[in-house]
Amino acid sequence: MRAMERILAAKGLQAVPDVNPADEAPEENPGDREWHCRARADYAVSRWQRATPPRFRDAEATLPEVIGWSDRALTDNAAAGALLLTGLTGTGKTHQAYGALRRIAAGGPDRFELIAVNSADMYGNLRPSPVMGAAEHELQRLSRVQYLLLDDLGTAKTSEWTEEVTYRLINFRYNHCLPTIITSNLPARDENGPDLSDFVGARVASRLAEMVTTLVPMIGADRRRGGRAA
Repeated sequence: MRAMERILAAKGLQAVPDVNPADEAPEENPGDREWHCRARADYAVSRWQRATPPRFRDAEATLPEVIGWSDRALTDNAAAGALLLTGLTGTGKTHQAYGALRRIAAGGPDRFELIAVNSADMYGNLRPSPVMGAAEHELQRLSRVQYLLLDDLGTAKTSEWTEEVTYRLINFRYNHCLPTIITSNLPARDENGPDLSDFVGARVASRLAEMVTTLVPMIGADRRRGGRAA
């Protein structure tokens, strides 16, 4: 071996030293569990970003109840139930909702599918159209997606049709144990004034009562006008 090294050195060449693969393991090892977790997290966060409006790209779950729900959803998707965030306009409900989904994505779930929609837009998309079956296809898409964020429930004008659509959506997700985040300006229950039950109707209210595992009433001034919510 030394003679070969002298010959190579005389020719201006250098022998390649023997390297033990175990001594220089690659920085990224696809066989490593942590590598797979990071890869899943990167993929999930990229899907979260595509589903999130630019205004909420910096969203972060900061409330203990929201953090707790997110962690339960990551650990046992089917047992998470629904997260209901209520409060006046500008108290940060939507910010916390997107933050909850971001926390789940960053945890590296095995699967991450998300649809986020404002309730007024949802009802608009579900109204009958010239395209046969389009509304029913959209309702099935919302019903079956792994994670659904339904923002501002209770702002649309109520009718028998909106109540029926809402019931079908909530009932399917309730029966199939699919995690759902709902935000609303209306309180969950208020005997002295309008509440969410008045908008969704008795059937949906009953399903929500069983479906919601975490209720977070948010109070405080309008953050858009310089206030802070609690």
